Formats: sequence, C-alpha cells, structure tokens
Amino acid sequence: MRIHCKVVAIALCFGVFLLLYFWGGNTADDPLLKEVAKEEEQDRNSSPSSLGLGRDVAAKFVRKSANGVGVPAEEPLKGRKEGKASNRRAGVNAKSKPRSNVARPVTKRSRADEFMHLAVVACGTRLDETLNMVKSALLFSLKKIKFHIFAEDPLAPQFEERMNQWPNFITAKFQYRIYPITFSVGNADEWKKLFKPCAAQRLFLPVILKDVDSLLYVDTDVLFLRPIDDIWRLLKSFNSTQLAAMAPEHEVPKIGWYSRFARHPFYGITGVNSGVMLMNLTRIRSSLFKNSLIPTGLSWEDLLHPLYQKYKNHITWGDQDLLNIIFHYNPECLFIFPCQWNYRPDHCMYGSNCKGAEEEGVSILHGNRGVYHDDKQPAFKVVYDVIRDFPFDDNMFQSLFYPMQTKFLDTVNTLCGRIPQVFLKQIEKTMKKVFEERVIRHVRPHK
Repeated sequence: MRIHCKVVAIALCFGVFLLLYFWGGNTADDPLLKEVAKEEEQDRNSSPSSLGLGRDVAAKFVRKSANGVGVPAEEPLKGRKEGKASNRRAGVNAKSKPRSNVARPVTKRSRADEFMHLAVVACGTRLDETLNMVKSALLFSLKKIKFHIFAEDPLAPQFEERMNQWPNFITAKFQYRIYPITFSVGNADEWKKLFKPCAAQRLFLPVILKDVDSLLYVDTDVLFLRPIDDIWRLLKSFNSTQLAAMAPEHEVPKIGWYSRFARHPFYGITGVNSGVMLMNLTRIRSSLFKNSLIPTGLSWEDLLHPLYQKYKNHITWGDQDLLNIIFHYNPECLFIFPCQWNYRPDHCMYGSNCKGAEEEGVSILHGNRGVYHDDKQPAFKVVYDVIRDFPFDDNMFQSLFYPMQTKFLDTVNTLCGRIPQVFLKQIEKTMKKVFEERVIRHVRPHK
C-alpha cells in the first residue's frame, strides 16, 4: 500500500512539473510579449533625445490592437520620422496572434484635419468689418480655423496688430497668414477694379493656395451665427462632380436681379451669390470646364481671363457674374446650399422669402448693401454692433444674446426687424451647443 502511494505521489509531481514546463515555455514564446520585451530593451538602451518621449511596457502593450495590428500613437513631436515605427509595427502584425482582451486605443485625427480653412479679401476701409467677421467665426467654432487673409499692403500690419491683441484663449483657436493682392493672369489693375476693391481676388484662390485642399471663402460683410464646423461638413455632401457650393442669389425669380436684368448666362433660374462660397480647391485645379470660348474644356486658370475679355462689357457684379457664367456651362459642378447659409437684406426687405431661415434661423448673415453701417436695415446693424462690442471673456448670454434680443425691440417697425426670431434662433442654439462642447463634456462626474 505504501509503495502504491509513493508511486502515485511521484506521478502527480511529475505531471505538475510537465504542466509548469510547457506553460512557461509557451508564455516565453508569445510573439506579442516578446515584441514588448524587445522594445522595452531598445528603449532602455536608447538616449532620451533619440526617443523624444519616454515609454513604458504597459503603454506598448496597450497600443497593440485586439487583432494584432499596430495602431499609431499620437505623435508628440513635430518632424518625427515614421519609417522605423511603421516597419516595427508591420513586424508585430506578422508575428502577433489575436487577443480579445487587449484594449483598443482611440485614434487621433491627423494634424491636417484639425483646421478648417477660411479665406477673405480686404481692401480699402474693410479692416474693422473683416475683423468682426473673424471674431464671429471664433466665438462659435469648435475646431481650429486657419485664416487666409488677402489684404492691401497698408492693411497687413494693422491686421497683425489687432489680432495679436486678442486674449490667449482665443489666439490658441486659430492661425492666420496675410497675403498680398495678386492676379496671375491679365491686367492687375483691371481685376482690382472689376467690382468692389480687390473682390476679384477670390477667383484666383485655387491658383494661389496650391497646398490647401478645401476652403470656405466669405465676403468681409459676413457674420457667423453658428459654428463654421456646420457649413464645413457640407463638403462631405458633394457628389463626385461637385467642386463648389453657393446659395441662390434670390428665392423669387420675379424679383431676382439675374432673372430680370442679366445680359449674360447665369446659373439656374435666379443665379447664385458668391459672398459665401465653399470650395474643393483640389477638384477645381484638376478639372476642365466647358465654356463658350472653345469646343474643348479649359482649366480654371486658363478660363478666367478669356472669359472676362468676352463678357466685360456685359457684367455688372464683376467676379460673381463670371462665376455664374462658369457654372451656367458646368451646372453639375455646383452644390446649392439653402438661403439661411447666405442670408441677405433681399430675404426680408421685400417680405420674408427664406423659408429655411424661418424654420431653422439664420446660419450666416451677409450684410451687403452696406447695411451694417447705415440705418436702412437696423436688424442687420444690431447683430453687427453687438458682436463688435462683445468682450471675448464675457458671458455670451449676458453680454451677447441678451443685448441683441433687447435691441431688436427697436427694429420691430421694419420688415426685417419684425421677425427677430430668424436672427436669434441659431445664436441661441449655438450658445447651448458651445456650452455643451466646452463645459459639460469636460466636467468630471462626482465620485
């Protein structure tokens, strides 16, 4: 009996030993853990300057996804080369086995996707008006903005001086670059005087901003009443042939300018207004446009000057007329967004005719006809003045929305002022949205 017990005990011990041996061997041979150990050893032997950032084993382990594919971590430093890291991740992918218990990291957007691009052209006395437009964009935007400001030489240092005076929490939200007024083809003086000072510069944005993929162009007399992020997302609504977006010049053909007076081709029934223009510059640069000049298509840059030469005695609104002519012959290239994205006095001074604004509120206010600076349309002037006078660091409800709401009481005897909810609806919605994005999401729950 004792002999049998000893034999059983020896067998059990031997079995336990074999289990431990095989389990330890398999663990040591696990490709993922071997890769982590290898990288940990490399990190210990590397200098801090070559790494740029300290790493630990846990971080390396977490960066492996559940199916064994390496996921790039957020890049902490500029100029870091991607080649070696990519090769290392490829090696891990080849060796690793799926592991469902490894957490998937959240990938970050690339730096190029962090910015929305906005262009404006300012000449003459448009400094303050342009700065107010920029201010309105920054008040409500969520993503960062890169401003491309085309200005006459005397205005450039004034832009820099004024924008650099803004508080740090605002300047952290944007970058800007100031460009001289230039025209790549034709007579510069003719282009400059085509309509309002320098307005024709917008026609050359695809030629000048070669490194920019997409862009929102606005006139200086535009004010944003909701985040630029919302109109920027309309780029995703373009189909395969569309490369620009504008709003109709008018909603009612009977009182529209183009439908009554134009002596040249124009888009659609009422034409389009170019004061707010969303553009896919990459598509514009790579397209050939049908035209009335030659049977074959022409590139954007090659089309502009011949088109101007042909129609210069028939156009009234300068560069906007040329855009209407281009898209008359290429209607498949244009995306039309509704009137609340380019709301002008024409939408209310003859009676309300922008249904989208009545339902959703004005998204972008376009104060053409100089209405920000006279008393012809006080409702527009109220919005401009309140945004201009709003201190960046004040409470938006108390110092922006409430004063605007109160001042609208003085405009109710005008056709535009009698519908104040059209002007206020999006601002109220936007303040709530900004509050939720910037405050509520960052408040940690009480433990």
